[in-house]
Amino acid sequence: MGKVTGFLEIDRQEKKYQPASDRIRHFGEFTLPMSDEDVARQAARCMDCGVPYCHTGCPVNNQIPDWNDLVYQSDWEEAIRNLHSTNNFPEFTGRVCPAPCEEACTLNLEDTPVSIKTVEQAIADKAYEMGLIRPEPPETRTGKKVAVVGAGSAGMAAAQQLARAGHDVHVYEREPRAGGLLRYGIPDFKMEKHYIDRRVAQMEAEGVTFHYGANIGVTMPAQELIDGHDAVLLAGGAELPRDPALPGSELEGVHYAMPYLVQQNRRVGGEPPTPEAPILAGGKHVVVIGGGDTASDCIGTAFRQGALSVTQLDIRPIPPLREDKMHIWPYWPTKFRTSSSQAEGAEREFSAATLGIDGKNGRAKYVLCARVDDTRKPIEGTEFRIRADLVLIAIGFAGPVHEGMINQIKPDCDPRGNVVADTQTYRTSVPKVYAAGDMRRGQSLVVWAIREGRQAARQIDLDLMGETTLPR
Repeated sequence: MGKVTGFLEIDRQEKKYQPASDRIRHFGEFTLPMSDEDVARQAARCMDCGVPYCHTGCPVNNQIPDWNDLVYQSDWEEAIRNLHSTNNFPEFTGRVCPAPCEEACTLNLEDTPVSIKTVEQAIADKAYEMGLIRPEPPETRTGKKVAVVGAGSAGMAAAQQLARAGHDVHVYEREPRAGGLLRYGIPDFKMEKHYIDRRVAQMEAEGVTFHYGANIGVTMPAQELIDGHDAVLLAGGAELPRDPALPGSELEGVHYAMPYLVQQNRRVGGEPPTPEAPILAGGKHVVVIGGGDTASDCIGTAFRQGALSVTQLDIRPIPPLREDKMHIWPYWPTKFRTSSSQAEGAEREFSAATLGIDGKNGRAKYVLCARVDDTRKPIEGTEFRIRADLVLIAIGFAGPVHEGMINQIKPDCDPRGNVVADTQTYRTSVPKVYAAGDMRRGQSLVVWAIREGRQAARQIDLDLMGETTLPR
C-alpha cells in the first residue's frame, strides 16, 4: 500500500475533457491526460482492501491494488508487467471500458472510488512512451497451426497468447484492418485507431499472421479452414442487429447504428467507403433510438457531422440519480449517467416507446412516440412525435451472423443463436473448433472479450500440447 492515509488526504480527481464547443469540431480523442504526479496521487488513494472487490468487478481480474501501489512508487516497468499479466491491451480498456471495477471499489461506498480506469490508461501510455512494450516472440515453436476467425478484442487476445506459446497463429479478418468493433464501431473520439495498429505490429513481430478480406464461409470454405489447422477459434462477434419491426423503417433516412458508425470510422481512417449510400447527419434533425453505448456513439458522431439537433429515445424510465449502496454495491448499479456525447447537447426522452416512423415522398420526417407504463406498454393518449430527417436504431445485437461460416460449420447454438461452448474448455460441438467472445456469450464488453480470448487460448494450448503455461 503506497500511502496508508492517501484515501483520507487526497480527493478523487477525474480526467478532464476539452470543452464541448471545441471537441465536436474534430474526431480525435478529447480527454486531457493527467500529469504523472497527479496519476500517482490518484493511485495513492487505493486502500489495499482486505477483500478488494475491484478484482471481481473487473472481468479480466486486474490486480488493481498491486499496480496502484507500483504507480505510487513510480515503478512503471513493473506496473505494466503486472497489468499485462491479466490484460493484453490496457490502452484499449483504459479508454473504452465502462469501469465496473470503480463501481466495485470500497471507496465507492462514499461515491469517491479510486480513478482506476485513469491509472490503467496512464500505465499503458507511459509504458509505450518509455519503450517498455516490445514484441515477445517465443523461444521455441511447437509446429502447431491455429486459426483465429475475427480480429476483434477476443480474437486478438487469443492470437497473441497462442503466438507467445509458440504456435503458428493465423488470424482471418473480413475487414481491411484488425480491431473489430474497436476499429469500426467505436468512434475515434473515444479511441484513436493507431493504438490498434501498434498492437498489430507487435503481434506480427511475435509471429501472428493476419489475413484481411477473409470472410470465412464466403471467400473461403469453412471446412478448408478446419482441415488446414490443428485448432480453430471462432471469435467473430455478435453483429446481427435487433430488429424493432417499426412501421416506416423502410423509409429513406432510417438506418441501423452500426453501418452509420462504420462509414464514419472508415472516413476518419482513410479507408475506401462501403458500397452503401453515405449516411450523414449534417444539417439534419437526428433521432437515436436506444439508451446504450452505441446510441451514445451515434450522438457524438452526429454532432461532429453537423447535426442541427439530436434526440435520444430510451424506453426505460429515468433512473435514480444515486443507487442504494447497501443493496447494490459492489455490483454495477442502474443510475442516471451522462456520457460525454450526451453532454454535447443531446435531448433525452425517457419512458418513450417508438411506435413508428412517418414520412413524406419516401423519406423519414417524424418519429412517432408514446409514454410507457411500468411494464413498458404505451399509454393511450400520450402519443407525441419528434422531427427526424435521420433515424438511427441502436437497440443492440441479436447474436452472431449465421450466414456463411456458422451455417457451414454447424456448431450447436443456443436459442439466441450464440455458438454453444462452456467457459472451462471453450470447445464447440465440432471437433477442433472453439468459440469465445461475443460469438459465444452474446454482445458484451471489451473486457469480457479479452478475458474469453485469453482463456480460450489457454485451453487450445492445453489440448494441443497436453500442458500449458498460459494463465487462465
